[in-house]
Amino acid sequence: MKCGGCSAAVKRILQARADVDSAAVNLLTETAAVRVRGSAVALGPELATWVTSKGFPSNVRPAQPSALQADAADAKRVADARRSDMDLAFAWGLLLICGTHHLGHVFHLLGYHEVAHSPIMTMLSDPLVSGALGAFALLVPGRQLLKDGFASLGAGNPNMNSLVALGCTASFSVGLLSSLMPSLGSDASFLEEPVMLLAFVLLGRALEARAKLSSASDLKSLAQLIPSTSRLVLDPGSAPQAKKAASSAAAPNSATSKPTSGEKVPVDGVVVSGLASTDESLLTGESRMVGKAPGGRVTGGTVCYEGVLDIRATATGSDSTLAGIAKLVTEAQSREAPIQRVADAVAGRFCYGVMAAAAATFAFWASVGTHWFPHVLDDVTTWASFQADYDMHGASSWADSPDLEPLSPLLLAIRLTVNVLVVACPCALGLATPTAVLVASSLGAKRGLLLRGGDALERLAAVDTVVLDKTGTLTMGVCAMVDGRLVAVGKREWVLNAVGADIGSAFRSSPVFGALDALRPDAIATIQRLHQRGIRTYILSGDAPSSVAMVAAQVGVPACDASGGLSPSDKLKAIQALQARGRVVAMVGDGVNDAPALAAADVGVALRGGLDAAGEAASVVLMGDRLAQVMDALELGSAALGKIHTNLAWALCYNLVGIPLAAGALLPTMGLSLSPSTAAAMMAFSSVAVVSNSLLLRTQFSGPPVDTASTQSASSGQGDSSSSVSVEKKR
Repeated sequence: MKCGGCSAAVKRILQARADVDSAAVNLLTETAAVRVRGSAVALGPELATWVTSKGFPSNVRPAQPSALQADAADAKRVADARRSDMDLAFAWGLLLICGTHHLGHVFHLLGYHEVAHSPIMTMLSDPLVSGALGAFALLVPGRQLLKDGFASLGAGNPNMNSLVALGCTASFSVGLLSSLMPSLGSDASFLEEPVMLLAFVLLGRALEARAKLSSASDLKSLAQLIPSTSRLVLDPGSAPQAKKAASSAAAPNSATSKPTSGEKVPVDGVVVSGLASTDESLLTGESRMVGKAPGGRVTGGTVCYEGVLDIRATATGSDSTLAGIAKLVTEAQSREAPIQRVADAVAGRFCYGVMAAAAATFAFWASVGTHWFPHVLDDVTTWASFQADYDMHGASSWADSPDLEPLSPLLLAIRLTVNVLVVACPCALGLATPTAVLVASSLGAKRGLLLRGGDALERLAAVDTVVLDKTGTLTMGVCAMVDGRLVAVGKREWVLNAVGADIGSAFRSSPVFGALDALRPDAIATIQRLHQRGIRTYILSGDAPSSVAMVAAQVGVPACDASGGLSPSDKLKAIQALQARGRVVAMVGDGVNDAPALAAADVGVALRGGLDAAGEAASVVLMGDRLAQVMDALELGSAALGKIHTNLAWALCYNLVGIPLAAGALLPTMGLSLSPSTAAAMMAFSSVAVVSNSLLLRTQFSGPPVDTASTQSASSGQGDSSSSVSVEKKR
C-alpha cells in the first residue's frame, strides 16, 4: 500500500464480501484486522488470496508476534528505505545534470556569457538531451512507481502513484509531441519535468520511509526483550549443576533456567532458589529494583541483578507475559480510531476526484479560460522562448525583450493539469491517524500502559467521569504474611475466595477481627489531579458502605458520589446510568467482579491483574499497577487525539488549498501559478509533515512517569478502612 487511497481500497475490497463483518486497515503497519462471519482460521487464507487478486499482495499474519517476525518486518522496512534511497540518488543525479544548463541564466546575469555558451552548456540545452534525461528518469528511478500506478489504475483502485504516473507521462508526452510538431509551440521543459517531478516525489518517499522505520522501531524493541537463548539446568538437584544453552521460546514448562547478574530473565517463572533483584521497568515504566526470593514470580525480559536465580518456567514463547503485551500492542496498532473513518471516506474516492479536477482544469484553460483571461498567457512564457532570448540578446535586455513568446492555451492547460495531478496527496490523509496511533501505543507500552487501539485513545481523550473500585484499586486489599501464617485481608466474601473453599467450618471457629486496608500511596494525589483536570470521580464498591464512605472522605470524593455494598450487576447499572446522562465514563478496577462494568464503560482500565478477565474486558491495562497511570493514560489519549486532529486538518487544508492553486486559481488575479516540480515538492512535504508531527509525541512524553506517590501528603492518613476482616490459614 502506498497511500490513503490504497488502504481505503483494501478496506472496500474486504467489506464487499458477505463473510466479512468489518475491517480496519492500517497504512503504516500494512496490516488489516478483519472481523469475519465464520471461522477465522478457514477464511484467513481465502481473504488473503482475494485481496492479492485485486492487486494488493497479502498473507495471513501470524497469531503471535515474535522477535523473528519483528526482524522480518523491520528488514522489509529497511529494504524499502534503501530502495528509496537508491532511486532518490538516481533521480537527483539526473536533476543535477538537467539543471546544469539552467545555470546558463545565472552566468548570463553575472556577465560570464562565454561560460553560458560553452560546448557543454550548449549540448545540455539540446532538446534531445532533455528528452533522454526524462526518458531515463521514467525508466530507471521511476519505473516501479509508474508500474504500480498504472497497475492500480487498471485495477480500478487508483492511488497516489497513479496520479504521479499520469502527470509524469503526460508531461513527457507533450514535450515529445511539441518537439516533433513545432507548430504546437515547442517547450523542452516538458521533457525535463519527469526528472524534477520524480526527484521531489522520491525525496518525499525516502523521508517518509525513514520516518516509518523510526515510528515502527518500538514494537521490534519490545519483541527483542526476551533473549533468544537461555541457560537450562539439566538436573537441578545435582552438584555441580549441568547446564546447556537452549532456545528461550522452545524451553518446556517446568524447565529450570539460571540467569546470572546482568542477564535477562528468559522465561516467565517462579524462583526455586537464590536471591536477587530484577529491573521490571519494561512492565511498570519505573526503573526500580524488585527483590526476588524463593517462591517469587519473575517475568521474561526483566533483568536480573545482584545475584543468581534458579527459575522454574511457567510460561514460555507465545504464552509469556511479554508475548501477550506484544500481541496487544500489535492489535492496538491495527485498530483504527473512529475519526479515521472520515479520512477513509475522503481518501477512498480521492484519486477519482483529483482526476476529475484535472480534467476540468484542462477543459477550462484549453477552451474558455484563456478567452476570459487572455492576459494569463503573457504571464507564463515557454522555456524555449527564454533560451532563444538569451541566445539573441544576452541577460541585459532579457526581461524587456519582445522575443519572449507566451505559452499557447493548449500547453498552459496541460501544464496546469499536470500540476493538479501531482500536487494532490491522499497519502497525508491515510497517514494522519495510524502514525499517531502507532507512536502513542508504543509510547504507552514503554510507560507500562497497554492500549487496545486507536478507538481506546480517542475515547480516553473524551473522558469526563472516572469511576473507581475501592478494594485493590484505591486501597491495597492484598494477602500478607504475618508471623509465618498466610493472612487474607479484605471483605468476607473476598477472603473466602482468597483462602479457598476448604476453610469451611474453620472460618467459623477462626478469629475474625477488624483490619486496616491501607490506601494506595498515590490514591489521594491521583484523585486531586483528576479533579484539577475537571473530571468527576465516583467510587463503586462491593465493600461495606461505611468503609467506602471513609475511603471517599480520605481521597476527596464527595460522599454523594461513593456507593458501597454493590454487586457486579449493580456496578454495571450505575455505569449505564451515568452514560445515559451523557457522561463519558472510564471505569478503573482490578478484579473479575469488575469485568462487567469495565466492559460496559466507554473506557475500561484494569490494574496490573493485566491479562485475566478484568484485563480482557478493559481497553487499557496499567502494567505498572499504579493508580497514577490513569492520568498518564488520559494525557496520552488527549495528546494523541490532538495530533490526529492536527494531521487531518493539515491534510485536508493542504489539498483544499493546493489543488485550486495548482489549477491556476490565482493566475488571473495575481499571475501566480505553480510549476509541476514545485507541485511535486509540496506533495512530498505534506506527507513528511504528517509523519513528523506524530513523531513529536515522543518529545512530549520523553520524561519519566509522574511519581504521585512521593507527593502524597503525610497528613492524608494513608487510609484506614475498618470494616474488612481477616482469616488465618495455617500453612
